[in-house]
Amino acid sequence: MNRSSDGFYPVAEETSTLSGVSWGAIFAGAAAAAALSLILVLLGFGLGFSAVSPWANEGVSAKGLGISTIVWLAVTQIVASGLGGYIAGRLRVKWAYMHGDEVYFRDTAHGFLAWCVATLVTATLVVGSVSSIVSGGVQAGANVVGGAASAATQAAGTAAGKTDSDQYGYFVDSLFRSDSPAEVSDEAARGTVTRIFARSLSNGQLAAEDRTYLAQMVAQRTNLTQADAERRVDEVYARTQKAIADAKLAAQQAADTAAKVAAWTSLWMFIALLIGAFFASLAATYGGRRRDAVVYVETDAYVTTTSLPPVR
Repeated sequence: MNRSSDGFYPVAEETSTLSGVSWGAIFAGAAAAAALSLILVLLGFGLGFSAVSPWANEGVSAKGLGISTIVWLAVTQIVASGLGGYIAGRLRVKWAYMHGDEVYFRDTAHGFLAWCVATLVTATLVVGSVSSIVSGGVQAGANVVGGAASAATQAAGTAAGKTDSDQYGYFVDSLFRSDSPAEVSDEAARGTVTRIFARSLSNGQLAAEDRTYLAQMVAQRTNLTQADAERRVDEVYARTQKAIADAKLAAQQAADTAAKVAAWTSLWMFIALLIGAFFASLAATYGGRRRDAVVYVETDAYVTTTSLPPVR
């Protein structure tokens, strides 16, 4: 270490007043990491969509797609964060007359800060879209569960050619009931039966008067006896109840699966981000060492004793 004539270290005194953070290097590394992350994520989306097929038993399975997505996310973090950390460490200001442990800490901090900035930038571009897709899937599953019970009611209105505003068709039909139902068209008969089924399924049971009236309509159109018609009504109504219960169960299972997928996706994204932070810090220390190992070659043609700029 070179002393001045008065015994002090002017370079050390000058650098001790400067900040230990090279923000220009940090933002440069963060920009490189964010850009590479965006490119790799878009590439992963393209590869994923090309591997998925709408046909049964074609393309990659859901499990395989999930595993490959996790692996690609980890690779993206390693490559992008490593590049950003290396650039931040390589471009930072050279710290003269400083202990090696302090240099190592500052390089690590520069890589970590570059990763932080890149992650925040990438989050605004990519993670918002991904989270909206995942939350949309969970919300869709919940909507299916909530709408399964009302699906039959909506189908009733559609079958009868009615709109959602016709909520009282069942009660209107009851005004014109008689002990011997009149002959009506097939479309009108199906609309009446559908409205009765929708009302009964929403209440959980088929009323006795509705059961009798339906049996009369069936007997009139099929030449069955009243007893046989009632048995047929009971069988069809039981199958309808089972179909709705199965639909609700399937919707609940789909919602539960979507929630688990969202939870595992968040967990693996957390792990991948931690991996990215580690590799960014590690690459920054390597880039910093390469920066400090640079030997500056000076030629007599350009060297003067008064015009040399400080080594950066």
